[in-house]
Amino acid sequence: MQTHNIHTDALNIINKDIKKYSPHPSLVNIIAVTKTFNYTAIISAQKHKLPCIGENQVQEFLLKYQKNPTIKQGIETHLIGHLQSNKVKKAVGLFDVLQTVDSIKVAQKINNTAEEKGVPQSIFIQVNVGQDPNKHGFTLKTLYKNIETIQNLQHVHLIGLMTILPFYKQAQQTQPLFNAMKKIQTKVLKEISPTCKFLSMGMSRDYIYALKEGATHLRIGTKLYGTRK
Repeated sequence: MQTHNIHTDALNIINKDIKKYSPHPSLVNIIAVTKTFNYTAIISAQKHKLPCIGENQVQEFLLKYQKNPTIKQGIETHLIGHLQSNKVKKAVGLFDVLQTVDSIKVAQKINNTAEEKGVPQSIFIQVNVGQDPNKHGFTLKTLYKNIETIQNLQHVHLIGLMTILPFYKQAQQTQPLFNAMKKIQTKVLKEISPTCKFLSMGMSRDYIYALKEGATHLRIGTKLYGTRK
């Protein structure tokens, strides 16, 4: 079986960048993106004492967990791929955090499932800040109203916002949108949800610009593990 290990030199560079560019380095969490890799990628993240791993598909992670239940020990598991309504029942309780809540329908289903299972579910709300028709997430037009609705659900715990930006040829072009996300999160924290403390944004090619604008969770795969085949 092929093993997937974190490149220590790359991790050291990322940690130095966090200290250099983040306004609050101690609050930044690296999410090791382990999607499409087998469970050895998660074990490597555990060994390097990373705080979180990120998976894109519910079924893929469920199979990894069934083969090796220890992959949830001592590390926070995040769903960072699109959450379809018909996968909610499997996702609730399997992941510590569901980052991609992008509709009231999905939020309500998570709430109902969390009540049935007796497990409160932590979530991030996905924001389509780049207004990209190819990306999921709440639009800015209805965002605050929808966050108020979700905040009032009893069995979900809103702890942050996340975004996936459009692709830009130049990584620095992402910074204005990361800045906009930080402003949105600050407004939500102050006016709607005092628990919405986290901001998931930035990936391997643009995480420095996300750090500069206050990201607390960086979703990094390629830089840590190498290019996916």
